[in-house]
Formats: sequence, C-alpha cells, structure tokens
Amino acid sequence: MKILITVLFSLWAIALQAQHNFLTKKQINEDIEFLTSTLNDKSSYTYLNGYNFNTDFENYLKTIGDTTKLEDFGLFITKTLAKIGDRHSSLTTIRGYSLNESLFLPYMYAPHNGKVVVLNLNQNKEFKILNPKFPYLKKIDGMEIKDFLQKTRPEDIEAPEETYFTMAVRDIRDIQKNYTILNKPLPKQVKLTLSDVAFKKDTTILVSPVDRSNRLRPWDEKFESKYVLVDDEEYNKPEIIKQLFKIKDSIAYIKIPAMSSKGEAPLLFDELNSFMKSIRNDSKALIIDVRSNSGGTRDLIYEFANYLVHPDSVYVVNATKQRATVPLLEEYIERLHGRFLFSYSELTKREQASVDTFLKTFKPMYELDDKKFSEYYFGLFNGQKLSEQSFYYNKPVYILANEKTFSAASVFVSVFKGIPNIQIVGVTTDGSSGNSEWFDLPNSELFGKISTMVSFQKNGKIFDGYGTEPDIKIERDMNQILWKSDTQLKKLKSLIRTED
Repeated sequence: MKILITVLFSLWAIALQAQHNFLTKKQINEDIEFLTSTLNDKSSYTYLNGYNFNTDFENYLKTIGDTTKLEDFGLFITKTLAKIGDRHSSLTTIRGYSLNESLFLPYMYAPHNGKVVVLNLNQNKEFKILNPKFPYLKKIDGMEIKDFLQKTRPEDIEAPEETYFTMAVRDIRDIQKNYTILNKPLPKQVKLTLSDVAFKKDTTILVSPVDRSNRLRPWDEKFESKYVLVDDEEYNKPEIIKQLFKIKDSIAYIKIPAMSSKGEAPLLFDELNSFMKSIRNDSKALIIDVRSNSGGTRDLIYEFANYLVHPDSVYVVNATKQRATVPLLEEYIERLHGRFLFSYSELTKREQASVDTFLKTFKPMYELDDKKFSEYYFGLFNGQKLSEQSFYYNKPVYILANEKTFSAASVFVSVFKGIPNIQIVGVTTDGSSGNSEWFDLPNSELFGKISTMVSFQKNGKIFDGYGTEPDIKIERDMNQILWKSDTQLKKLKSLIRTED
C-alpha cells in the first residue's frame, strides 16, 4: 500500500510540474497585459531608443498555440525587455524559468582583440591555448563566430559592444542553451573551425558535448576570480580588506571589487581613510581598480571624493530624472537622496550656480516628458563640503575599469572622468544607472527588474548601452588571458613611471 501511495504521489508531482511548465494562451495574455501596464507606468527607458515592445507582444500572441512552454515564454520576455535598453533589467535577466543546460562544450573561451581564444587546462590546471597554431575560434558548425555570438546572448543585445562580446564569448561553453536560443537541434558532435593568428588558415575539430560534471568553468580574469564568491558583508573582514590596499615604488593601489555600503563594511571605509592618510606624502600616484566590479551603492564614490576633489571646486557629475507621479512621493525622494542626488531647491546657492552653468551647455540625448518624469536631481561634488572631513590628494589618480564595470561602479568611473588630475584607464564600462524595482508576473511567476530613473552622464549620454570610454585605452593581452600577468595593471604602472 505504501508503495502504491508513493507511486501515485510521484505521478501527481510529475503531472503538477508538467502543468506548471506550460501556460495557457489566456495566462500568457494576462501576464503580457500586466507587464505592459508595469512598463508603461514605471519603466524609465521604455520607448526612449525607439523600440516599441507592444508590436512584439501583439505578434507573439498571434503565433502561439493554446499552450506554451514556460521556458519559451521566459526567453521571449528576456529578448523583448533587453531591446528596451535597460541594462539593470538585462543583466539580472528574467528569472523563474530555465533553459535546458545539461550539455556543454569542452574547453574555455576568452575574448582577445575582437576574436575568441579557445583554452584548455594543462596537467597543473593552468590555462593553455588549445591549439597554439590555430588559437582562434572561427566557426561553430559552419556558422561564423560573429553571427553565432550576435544571436546567443539576447539579454545583452543593447550592451556596449565590448561588454556584449565578452559576455557572449564566455557563454560559448553553454552549447545546449545556445542551440535552444538558436532554435536548432544540438548534434552529437559539434564542429569547431579554428584559425591562425592572421585568420587565414584553418583547421577543424569535432567535439562531443560533455555533462555538467566534466565542463570547465567559464573564463574570467585572475584578479576577478579571487572575489567571485566573496559576499558584500565579507568586505568588513580584516583578512579580505588588507588584500585590497598596496603601495610599491611609490605607486599606491586600491582594488575595489564591489561597491559596498558604509553600513555593511565600516572597516573597509576605515581602512580606505587610513590608507589615504598613509600615502599622502609617500606616493607619487594612485590607482583605483574597479575592473569587474558589478556595483552596489554610491557610498564609496563620495568617500573617495573627499580626497579627489579640490576644496575650491563644485562639479555637477550626474543629472537624473525619476519616472513617477509628480510631485514625487517621499519614498522616491529618499531613494534619490540615498544615491546622493538632490533637486535644485535642495542645493546651496553656490551649488545652484554650478548647476546653472552646467545646464547652459548640457545637452541630454533624450528630452523627457515632464508629466511622467520629475525635475532633475543632480549629483554634485562640492569640494568645500568634502574637504571638511579629509584632505585633497593633489597627485595623479588613475581609475582602471573594464567592460564588466557595472552599475554604481560604472557611475564611479563616469563621475570622476574629467575631474582634474584624474584619468580613466582600460576599456569602456558596462554603464548602468537606473534606480531599479522588481516586478512579478502573476501566472508564469517570472520576475525581474526594471529601471525607474533615467541617468545622464555629464556629456548628455545615458549610462545604459553606452558606458564610459577611457582616457587611456589599455586592453588585455594574451598573457593576461592566460593568467600569467595582469598586463593592464603592469602597463599602467609603466606609464606612470615614464611620466614621473
């Protein structure tokens, strides 16, 4: 009897799961109506880039049958929201569904100067090029690699070019998921066409997809790998913090892997202030490394500003508008204040004068509807206020960033760009700044984020989809890809020495 009950319960569970994995057309229609209303009421980036999601929603409803797989609907929503250009919505992706990911390509795949390097591990578990004579991946099953990449990372379709390329290359490994996105059957063996350095001579290999236990991890940077599993609260631990601050040959270096808040990591802020005092006379330059920093809060921006902004200056560094009913509710005002953003009336006369000057030349790439958006809220560096708590570090400062510098970290890069004595180094960031909110669809239970604020850089461009370009471009080389050296950092230090 117990066996019968167990069998019946198992069958019931399987049937329930199967039922949950399918949605009726009515359920999908209701979810789309809910999402349409949410986007029209709250999304700050909807329609700005000219994309009209309503057309895609209408066409989708015409093509589906009486029932649709949850994963198919999830993938459609992911693709649709990504086209809006909201990077917070895209990077978090739509959750609550999963594509079949049980088979993977062997090897690792890394971005190098617009090409894809195929890597393997040697006996010592160190990175090596799979085929040194033919290091680059040219085709997958006859499909040009650029065409393949342009279609297999739909959530990042509106990302800055370098960001998209890196993300898509790392995902080549996930071949079953990629073939699902391409709507192609996965063959038992996948043909990889490898090419030489000149991209003229080729060779081909056939590889069998491997299961999860035999896959290699996606490629990432050596400096990034140290902090992938470090939670935000761990940046309050002395053993973690002490790794982030160094000085050698009079060049001070600070690594910021995450934009921790002062409340979460007070020891990090204490160490930052102590370190800045210690290098005041003992350093000739400072490097702040925010590569692969995925964001957090703006607290560290203003902690650094205490030292990097001249006491006699006032700079407008960010202009934003909040999507909401006007006048804004206190809830939104508090969230803007939490990002160090203030309305004109909240500023001092000196700050207002700087805003007046700023607005004379400020040309935002989008003119926003005053009925749907608030007045401007400004981010400012008031050197007079900042210097009350610190001193001015009057030596060259270099902020090192890459294509995975995101959210508050990308704001960090943008607001300091153009400030005297500061230069941005590396590659264009994955810009994003949106004051995002979660949404949940009622039937499918898919959920995700949408931005509710449009955030402009000083040059009038939004962050999302554009990022911030470096003043000095330094790309990773093959040694950095193979974890043999941090070439970007080495080149920067060499540059500082030559400028001495």
